Amino acid sequence: MQRRHFLKQSGLLTAGAFALSQSISTAADLLSGEFAKTISPFGVQLYSTRDVLPKDPKGIMTQLAEMGYKQFESYSGPQGFLWGMEPKEIKSFLDGLGVKMISTHFNYRGDVAKPDQLKKSIEMAHDAGLTYLLCPYIGAQKTWDDWKKIADEFNTVGEQVKKAGLQFGYHNHDYSFRPLDGKLPQEYLLASTDPKYVMFELDLCWIDVAGVNTADHLKKYGKRYELCHVKDYTMKEGKPVQDDLGKGGVDFKKTLRVAMDSGIKYFLVEQEEYPGPVMVSMKNDADYMKVLTV
Repeated sequence: MQRRHFLKQSGLLTAGAFALSQSISTAADLLSGEFAKTISPFGVQLYSTRDVLPKDPKGIMTQLAEMGYKQFESYSGPQGFLWGMEPKEIKSFLDGLGVKMISTHFNYRGDVAKPDQLKKSIEMAHDAGLTYLLCPYIGAQKTWDDWKKIADEFNTVGEQVKKAGLQFGYHNHDYSFRPLDGKLPQEYLLASTDPKYVMFELDLCWIDVAGVNTADHLKKYGKRYELCHVKDYTMKEGKPVQDDLGKGGVDFKKTLRVAMDSGIKYFLVEQEEYPGPVMVSMKNDADYMKVLTV
């Protein structure tokens, strides 16, 4: 009886020690952020479907929703960023698909030159339930005075957008991560814009193409970024060539985990080059995002 009691107690102690070790391991994983996570929901920048979207906006958006994209980011296409629909109409349509349009790239240069048009774009985005209005491109500037004008303008536009209850932001390409006189324009924009009025969307392809370490950049500036573009590419003959997610050279487990840990809220697939039909690539990308753990 004593022997059986001893063995039982030993078994309980062993099981308890194992459970304790697992709890310690789990706590350590939580503290270090090592648990693998899925990215859900994830979205898509509609520019990815620019070759087919204008002919059938509702049909293409429906297909994307069925693939698993739950967030849309629009762009200024031939029918505007609401694709010929009134704000309440597109909001109702997307609600029916279980999708939210969270943001749009808009005709920044054209709208800033025409204050009435800028006001109209802000009102349309607000009434459609969007959160962000984003400048998609400004081009490389030749001097720091030029970049200062851009930063000042961003603050002015951002304040106007903020008053309407939206957020204004800038989406980078590689040019703002390439040095000018030894300094990065992107870092200048981050330092010279007011966080109350200007946020940023990080294109995870273009920062990488420019040769800047994404993890290091986000450790320093992560709080300013709220959205990111997810795209895969391979360098061929010195140029980035985009492909379906998982078929290029990007280490998404590392890159997206860093982005997630930095506080980025929205992960939007964008693909600008395709190995085959556009919607086949969109389906491949959605399937990849569904099973990806980071």
